Amino acid sequence: MKYRYLSDCHVHTACSSDASDSAVMMCESAARHGLFALTITDHCECQDYKKAGYDRLIRQSYFEARRAADVFRNRLKVYAGIELGQPLQGPKAAEDILAACDFDFVLASLHNLKGKKDFYELDYSHMKKDTVYSLLREYYQQVEEMVEWGNFDSLAHLSYPLRYIVGEHHIDIDISPFIPQIDRILKKLIAGNKALEVNTSGLRQELGKTMPGYPIIKRFREFGGKFVTLGSDAHRWADVAGGVEHGLELLERAGFSHFTVFVEREPHQMPIR
Repeated sequence: MKYRYLSDCHVHTACSSDASDSAVMMCESAARHGLFALTITDHCECQDYKKAGYDRLIRQSYFEARRAADVFRNRLKVYAGIELGQPLQGPKAAEDILAACDFDFVLASLHNLKGKKDFYELDYSHMKKDTVYSLLREYYQQVEEMVEWGNFDSLAHLSYPLRYIVGEHHIDIDISPFIPQIDRILKKLIAGNKALEVNTSGLRQELGKTMPGYPIIKRFREFGGKFVTLGSDAHRWADVAGGVEHGLELLERAGFSHFTVFVEREPHQMPIR
């Protein structure tokens, strides 16, 4: 372990419908890896808040994270977070759950466009290239609106659709037309004192890179970005901390000397070295 404060600030437990392991199992894996801190961030898809039971599951996740923090208090710092999906598609739901729990950390994410399925569920097999580009333009637009909303701490996996469009369906995408939109997002994050997440899950998937990739991480730094969180996006105990060391290497290359861990919604800057 060459990084003393190695931390993973994006993992899912059985309180997320697409994960199966308990908070204790995730923490045990983190402790074995020698992590300094682990933040549990179970899913809350705001447009399906009560229909899918997120109102109950997130409260359960919060209490299990707090209980795990007590169990592991001498081995690992454990924080209670949430991955708040599509908050503008269910603003009352977002308001309700953020008021209900004293989270340490709030990740904001966009998994689907308004009125459409999650990007991983879309059928790209017969989709025209122009349609794919149109989806991406709308994705970045809705992410920008979410950043303007601003009731979160870090922006999760910017470039999420590429995990499926490029990684799984091998559709060649020229990212350059979206750079003006991405730049606006990065600058608005900085203006709002928000963090950018370096999500390392793409390293263990067909995409083969972090989300966002190094060029955008470097651009964020060049614009004056200060706060960056790291997350494996693990949905099982075996993936906890996966790729996080590589994420720190990318941060160093981009010119960062610190990464960020949020405690009680406040950014704590941790030295990379």
